[in-house]
Amino acid sequence: MISRRLLRVKALQILYAYRASESDNLNKTEKELIFSIEKSYDLYHLILLLLVDLANYATQRTDIAKSKYFPTSEEANPNTRFIDNRIITRIAESRKFSNYLDTRKISWSNEEELIKSFYRLLMEWEVYQEYMNSPDDSFNQDKKFISRMVAEFILPNEYLLQVLEEQSIYWNDDLEFIGSMVIKTLSRWKESSEMPVLSMFSNDDDRQYVIDLLRKTVTHADEYEVIIKKFSENWDFERLANMDILIMQMAICEAVNFPSIPAKVTLNEYIEISKYYSTEKSSYFINGILDKVFLQLRADNKIKKTGRGLIGEV
Repeated sequence: MISRRLLRVKALQILYAYRASESDNLNKTEKELIFSIEKSYDLYHLILLLLVDLANYATQRTDIAKSKYFPTSEEANPNTRFIDNRIITRIAESRKFSNYLDTRKISWSNEEELIKSFYRLLMEWEVYQEYMNSPDDSFNQDKKFISRMVAEFILPNEYLLQVLEEQSIYWNDDLEFIGSMVIKTLSRWKESSEMPVLSMFSNDDDRQYVIDLLRKTVTHADEYEVIIKKFSENWDFERLANMDILIMQMAICEAVNFPSIPAKVTLNEYIEISKYYSTEKSSYFINGILDKVFLQLRADNKIKKTGRGLIGEV
């Protein structure tokens, strides 16, 4: 499932665009938010599909080598361990997975050069060579290799990042988050089970959470701005970065309107987000302001937490 961190980031990006456009069509903005999240879920499937397409390309190369008039011994009797990898085979055979690809019209069909580039690099990758020659031929060994392949070989690839940025503006910041989803999928996979495709949302609460976060930040923006101004009196408010203000508005919205989320979690999440989406020193500024804001909101009884371990949270 898509993490709460990525849901916050998606809401932040859409809210920033909403403010920049000076639009008042909140329903349209909400649809844009859900579309952005759906695109992230598409990327999750695309990364898994990349494994299948690499294996298919390896099969093509193996078949071409075997069909030579005078193939070498290695070409005539190729090592098909990667092609026959149990994880890749089950991904390819998953009806749920293939149905999603068909419905959303997802493929790498226009990125043949990317597949070829990955294949050439794969043949040279030391971890791949060790895997191909390992005496341990088991499901767990296959899973271990694919997990390393995703984390160490696919996700850090600059060419992949470039292709994704060209394909969709919604994927500019998604790869690390979605990569974690893929790794989680692999870690949960048992030999006796089918492919454990993760849902887009962990539950209905997550979907409603991100929609409410968007709507309530917009509808209470003026109220939250007054609070921020009060505790940034030593700063020229007009010179504060728009992104800083929006991040703090979202943090206040979450602290006030979502009683099951600990205030410390909210504070930490938005400080971390600010490190990537605002200026170099913004995280320190935002931390200082929100600390004071949260203390005041608690004193005013506006931050109320419920649930095990949350009542009376300090």
